[in-house]
Amino acid sequence: MTKLSVNINKIAVVRNSRGGNRPDVVRAALDIERFGADGITVHPRPDARHIRYDDVRALKRVLATEFNIEGNPIDSFVALVEEVRPTQVTLVPDAADAVTSNAGWNTVAHLGFLQTVCERFKRLGIRVSIFVDPVAEMVRGAAACGADRVELYTEAYARGYAADPARAIAPYAAAAEEARRCGLGLNAGHDLDLENLRYFVECIPWTDEVSIGHALVCDALYLGLENTVGLYKRCLHR
Repeated sequence: MTKLSVNINKIAVVRNSRGGNRPDVVRAALDIERFGADGITVHPRPDARHIRYDDVRALKRVLATEFNIEGNPIDSFVALVEEVRPTQVTLVPDAADAVTSNAGWNTVAHLGFLQTVCERFKRLGIRVSIFVDPVAEMVRGAAACGADRVELYTEAYARGYAADPARAIAPYAAAAEEARRCGLGLNAGHDLDLENLRYFVECIPWTDEVSIGHALVCDALYLGLENTVGLYKRCLHR
């Protein structure tokens, strides 16, 4: 079954809006694990506007499921990942002022850089995933970089799903097939939700993991956190 990793950045946004420690992101992560999630994802950014580096350290000490750290591999991020040694690091090429991730890597143009980063993390036993658009060339480039997995950037799929699900999924299915041919594991994330998630994994059943944060936290405001985690997990059952 495809694993569900819950991104808890938005929980940290609420905390940071008032200061203090409400809600407690570590407690929330532990609850999310207890409610059935298979992993926790965080995406610390240099401006610390949501998850902070100290949150990452605190989470590593207590999490029992897979821990995935996303981010642009600038020097401070690389040092943090090498210190914490999560299960997985997902390399994302977002600018420091990006509101959210909005493009995958050009794995051909940045081949040398990404090879070096992958080698550093893999020497420490950290699984490396590279965030890419659903383009076969970029998937092949990720394999050449030495990545273990790719994460397909699913914003375009989510945007097109309501109008034509088959058309929306087509480039993702092709990219996923290319990943399989290259021997890469497959993750997916960005704007996946209770409406479009089941169709995605039905069409691409070898998806290893989805990372979902914003939509899940929004749903939890109405449905409750425990119930929402369960509903997302149900979408992944086949």
